[in-house]
Amino acid sequence: MFNIVLLHPQIPQNTGSIGRLCVNTDCKLHIIKPTCFEISDKMVKRAGLDYWRLLDLKVWDSLDEFLSVHSEKLERFFFATTKSNKPYFEAQYKKEDFLFFGGESTGLPMELMKKNWDNAVTIPMGRNGRSLNQAVAVGIILYDAIRQNFKEF
Repeated sequence: MFNIVLLHPQIPQNTGSIGRLCVNTDCKLHIIKPTCFEISDKMVKRAGLDYWRLLDLKVWDSLDEFLSVHSEKLERFFFATTKSNKPYFEAQYKKEDFLFFGGESTGLPMELMKKNWDNAVTIPMGRNGRSLNQAVAVGIILYDAIRQNFKEF
C-alpha cells in the first residue's frame, strides 16, 4: 500500500515496531544505511515479534542508491519533520507514496526535503514538546494516509 522509508534509523526497537506496523498495514519498509544496529539485531526482531519474517523489507546501502531507483517518484515523497508548518493531515496521500522518517536524533537532511518541500509535513505538538518517538510518528502519519485511501485498503 505505502512505502515507509527510514533514513539512518538509530534505535532497533523503533525499527522493529515499525516493521510490525508495516506487516499489519501491507506496507513496504525501506531502511537506508547506515544504521546504528544490525538488522538481525535481537532487539529489532523482539520488537517486531513473529511479524518480522513476514515483512516486505528492502535495505539500501545509501540514500543515493535509493534515489537512483526511485527519483522519478519524487513528487510522491513525503517528509516527516519538525521544521515544517504543514500539518500531516493537510497532505493528500495516495497508494504507493513514500513516507520518509529520519534518524531519531538527526531527523531528515534539509537537502533531501528541499527536493520536494511542499510535501514536508509535521505532527502538531504542544509548546513543551520537541519530538515524538519515531514509531509513534510513523503510526500517526501512516494511519492518516490509510484513512484517506480506506476504500482502496
